[in-house]
Amino acid sequence: MAGSSGGHGHTPAAWTGSIISFIGFCAASVFIVAANPVGFWAGTALTLLGAVVGGIMKMMGMGTPKESAEMAAAREEAGLKARARLAEAR
Repeated sequence: MAGSSGGHGHTPAAWTGSIISFIGFCAASVFIVAANPVGFWAGTALTLLGAVVGGIMKMMGMGTPKESAEMAAAREEAGLKARARLAEAR
């Protein structure tokens, strides 16, 4: 939907996980070029840690809230009405 931003990861959990993973990816990239396997694996571990931290923050309520059954039903009903109006216009 044009004005909707739900589900696109604009949450503290998504930003934190992405930033940690990005830093880990950059570190692993530098260390692989520098032929330092320990640094590479540390960067890889940091990349995976970003996913874990993001998941934990989401479980703590800092992620996208789940849609209620009422809201899902209302969204479905609105979609059906919009399709019916489009069909009538044709």
